[in-house]
Amino acid sequence: MTINHIDRFRARIASGEPCIGTGITFSDPAISELVGDAGYDFTWIDMEHCPIDIPIALGHVMAVRGTGCAPLIRVPNGDPDIIKPILELHPAGVVVPQVRRVEDVQRVVSACKYPPVGDRGFGPRRGRGFGGIPYPEYLQDADEQILVFVQIEHTDAVEALDEILAVDGLDGVCLGFSDLAGSMGLPGQQGHERVIAVGEQVVKATRQTDKWMGLSMGWDPVQVPAWIERGVQWISISGDFNNLYNTGLQILQAARGGQDA
Repeated sequence: MTINHIDRFRARIASGEPCIGTGITFSDPAISELVGDAGYDFTWIDMEHCPIDIPIALGHVMAVRGTGCAPLIRVPNGDPDIIKPILELHPAGVVVPQVRRVEDVQRVVSACKYPPVGDRGFGPRRGRGFGGIPYPEYLQDADEQILVFVQIEHTDAVEALDEILAVDGLDGVCLGFSDLAGSMGLPGQQGHERVIAVGEQVVKATRQTDKWMGLSMGWDPVQVPAWIERGVQWISISGDFNNLYNTGLQILQAARGGQDA
């Protein structure tokens, strides 16, 4: 059993069952522990948009070790110097936003893989059991211990999709509808038919390869099952603040007898 539950994540994808996750934006690692105990397959720790630094991210990664939940981290960007210390937290995977060209993806993959495959700097700590795992043993499968995903959230990336999907070492892609809609001149219209059509195009193309198809979106009882039916294999649904707000609002409205809060 790996400390980041990457084996569970891989096994579920291989079985044909979707991996279901949710977003982590608060600093308290108890949020991740709660999500893991609830039975989610993975967390989406958001370092791109939220006030989460490396020590906070480490707390979230460690919090799910006692559960079956695989911690994924959306990194701030594709800069190798940004990615390097995040890899040393030994999450189950990293999600890199805002890639546009195949060269961006090649740079990301190289930053995540040790030589001779890539140019990741060597300095493992947690991933090597704090020294308990010999270097040769650690290196046998170190490159497979952390999944590498990139987000397809710009029309430039959609146009370069075939090249991106051909990059060795990339495990999969993830649709990001909000930024994709913005790049199509449709800001705030994630459900527009043109955006949906492009999303369907990305899913179809990806599922024709050996890459894994992911998606991050808000909870929708109709659309979430529909995207899974289209072929999405792992999906991050909503997040801690959305869930807390919506549940809190429902309780408040019920307590007030259905009156508006």
